[in-house]
Order: sequence, then structure tokens, then C-alpha cells
Amino acid sequence: MALGAVVLACALPIGVAAQTSSADTDKKIADLEKQLEAIRSELDALKTTPAAAAPATATTTAAAAPAAGAAAATPPANPLAGITSVLGGVNLTGLVDAYYGYNANHPTGGTVTEPFTQTNSQFSLNLIEFQLDKPVDKSSPLGFRLAFGFGQAINAYNNTGSDVASSLPGAGQYLKEGYLSYMAPIGKGLQIDVGKFVTPAGAEVLETNQNWNYSRSLLFYYAIPYYHFGGRAKYTFNDKWSVTGFAVNGWNNVIATNSGKTGGLSIAWNATKKLTLTETYLGGPRDIAGTGNNGPWNHLTDTVLAYNATPKLSFQANLDYDRQEEWIAKKPADYAGIAGYVKYAVNPNVAVAGRYEYFNDHDGFATYGTYGAAFPHNHLNEFTGTLERRLAGHLLSRFEYRHDGSNVDFFNRGGTSYVKGQTTVDAGLVFVLEPNDTK
Repeated sequence: MALGAVVLACALPIGVAAQTSSADTDKKIADLEKQLEAIRSELDALKTTPAAAAPATATTTAAAAPAAGAAAATPPANPLAGITSVLGGVNLTGLVDAYYGYNANHPTGGTVTEPFTQTNSQFSLNLIEFQLDKPVDKSSPLGFRLAFGFGQAINAYNNTGSDVASSLPGAGQYLKEGYLSYMAPIGKGLQIDVGKFVTPAGAEVLETNQNWNYSRSLLFYYAIPYYHFGGRAKYTFNDKWSVTGFAVNGWNNVIATNSGKTGGLSIAWNATKKLTLTETYLGGPRDIAGTGNNGPWNHLTDTVLAYNATPKLSFQANLDYDRQEEWIAKKPADYAGIAGYVKYAVNPNVAVAGRYEYFNDHDGFATYGTYGAAFPHNHLNEFTGTLERRLAGHLLSRFEYRHDGSNVDFFNRGGTSYVKGQTTVDAGLVFVLEPNDTK
């Protein structure tokens, strides 16, 4: 009996200890399972969250540095940054455009049928331009643009309309654009410009580097105005639609010759990232003779379609129609034209471009005054091929072949006769300085 008690007394602590050890083990296992579950949750969260950028260290900096002789990843500094800073955020841009032109007809007195590249067998200055531009937005509602030019292009640009007779005083003959801007707090912002500005019509502009070809098109100098003086208001609804309204003196007039005004509307639609369409209408009493006539209206419709098929291949089309309600003998006159463009970038420095146009000056209204005469039923067409090569970051070269034709003897040859065709070759150099050109 005593022996049994002793055995029981010895076995009891062992049993209690065994039970206690088993309970502790279960608790530890449960704790480990909870910790594993927490780790799984954190791993799942990391899989669905972008990794944060690692802090820069000596190791990561060394790994990111380019090998010896490799180009630096940081782009070169903006060459105009210092000037822009001094001007208080005003952008300064400029260009110098010179060319050598050859006309196989050897006309005398300049090739008036190509007013922007009119010289023959000589070097010529097409355009020197300087522009100061202060853009506007809601945070900075006041701005302006002031652009001056020198050379053949600005002479052809300004020596039109009533400004020929008025002889713009002083610097006015060199003024390409000059207007004040205000962003009115209406909706997303209504931009109002007052002064002299380029026309909304057409697929081309005065600066050759912004066009695909070196010479300007028939539609540019026969179908549309170059500029207007007055007011315009633009409202951008979203990244697809914008509308601009116009109230101006007329066509190519700083000083108006009548009290009538020309009104207009331009609608821009970015249909897709590749396709854009701009439709413009201008209408009002166009006083061509400068006699103060406020009578018959002139109506112009202009359509520009642009399509970027691939990063290298692009297309454009321009369609114009104009109607003068009364002209000679109080009869109406009209003209119409279409231009097609294609451009292919062989590589970042080389591109080729082509342009074809057909222009029907049915009543001789658009080409009236050329050689001091009218050319009724004048059907003009032209083909242009242009090779472009960027020689340096700011220097662009273009070599161009162009042939113009007509169904009437419209082109001067040798100063003594007129023929139905004209062939020209131009080689141009354009130096461009812009804030976004850092090469």
C-alpha cells in the first residue's frame, strides 16, 4: 500500500507536466499559424501595389550611370531658358530662312506667280522672324504676341489688300502679328485676342519650316487671306472640340476701306489621335477695289483634313471654295481648289514630301491683276517634291522641284512671251530657334 502511494505520487507530476507541455505546444502552433497568415496577406498586398522607388545610394547611382562614351540620359538645357527667365515667362522664338531659286522660264521683273519665292538664279532672303509670345491660362489671364519679319515673305504677306495703298507706317510694314490676349473666366476659359493675327484658313503658314514643302501652295496665295485685324474668341470644350469666332476688318486689311465687317467661325475636331478636321467660314463685304463698297458679300469655306497613318507617314488635304456675289458687270464670281499632301520620315533627320494641287479660277477673280490682266477660266495645277534633311539641331535644309501648269498662257517666259507651264528649283536653309528645340 505504501509502495503504491509512492508510485502514484511520482507519476502524478509527470502526467501534469505532459499535459502542460502539450497545451503550450498547441498555443505556439496557433500563434505561428496566425503569423504565417499575416505574412501571406502582406505578400499579396505587395503583389498588387507598384514598388516604391528605391532611395538613391552609391550603388544604385553607379548602376544607373551610363558607360564611358555613352550619351547622357539628361537632355541638354533649353538654349533660350535664360532669356525666357529674364523676360518673365515670355517665350522668344526666331528663324532665318534663305534660299537659292532657279526658274527655267527666266522671267523678268520677278516671278510674280510665286510671290514668296520670286527671284531667279540668285541667293535670296525669304524671311527673318522674331516673335515674343506670352500664352494665357486661368492662372495667368493676360498675354500677348508680337512677331516681326524681314524679307520677301513678309513683303508678300503685307503688300496686299488695302495695306498696299495705305503704306503701313514705320514698323507696321514688318509686323506679322501683334495682339493682346485675355482669358475670360467663362466655363473652362474663353480666350479673347484683339489685334492683327494670321487667318484661320488654310493648311500652310508663312514660316516654311512649319510646312511640308519649301514653296507655298497655290491655295495659300490665291484662295485664302493671309491675316486679319480685329477680334477673335476661342473656347475649348475638351481635347476633341474647340470653336473660334471672328469679327475683323476684312481680308489683309489693318486699315479698313469700308465700314462693313467680316465675320467667321472655325471649328476644330480631333476625331482620334490620328485624325483631325478643321472647318472655317469667313463672310462679309470684301472691298477689293478699296472704294468703300459695303454691298455684295464674299463667302469663303475652307476645310483642312490631317491624318497621321503611322509615326512616319502623314497625309493632309485642303479644300477651298469662294464666291463673290457681285464682281465685273455686277456678275458673281467664284473659284475652288484642292490640295493633297504626303510626307514620309525616312529617319529622324531625313524626310520626303509631295504636294499636288488643282485650282479653278473660273472667272479670273483670284488671279485678277497678275500681269495687269484677268485670266477667265484659268485652270491651274502644280506638283511639288521636297527633300528635307536636318543638318544640325537648329538647322534645316530643303531641296525642292516644282512644276506649275495652266490651260492658258499664264506664266511669263523671258519677259516677252507667256506660256502654259513653269518649272522651278529651290534649295533653302532654315535656322530655327525655339524653346522646345534643345538639340
